Amino acid sequence: MKYLLLLSSLFLFLHSNAQDSASPVNTADSIQKTVLATYYHRKFEGHRTTSGARYRSKKLTAAHRTLPFGTMVTVTNPVNGKSVVVKVNDRGPFSKRLAIDLSESAAKQIGIYRKGIAKVNLSYTVE
Repeated sequence: MKYLLLLSSLFLFLHSNAQDSASPVNTADSIQKTVLATYYHRKFEGHRTTSGARYRSKKLTAAHRTLPFGTMVTVTNPVNGKSVVVKVNDRGPFSKRLAIDLSESAAKQIGIYRKGIAKVNLSYTVE
């Protein structure tokens, strides 16, 4: 009887581990892209964003057409290697060739302020 109980316990243990490894693990996928970016003009200071928050040029925020609000995106300038982490809180830019609008502060931190449009690397996690 003990032998049968031990064997059935071993079978259940091995079966549950095999089932766990076969099922997909809920992990986040890290996405990396090289895109064109721009930044908000000062005239938008204090205007409401699509998420309802007010745009503040001193905050590290961004607009993206499809990423969920609250997504944290690392934006890197490939020319100088400087990076900044911004929070998506608005929709845009609405030009198909541009992928992200940065706040003024974020653009200054990575060195693209006053360039108008710059190539940047985006890195973010989608869950």
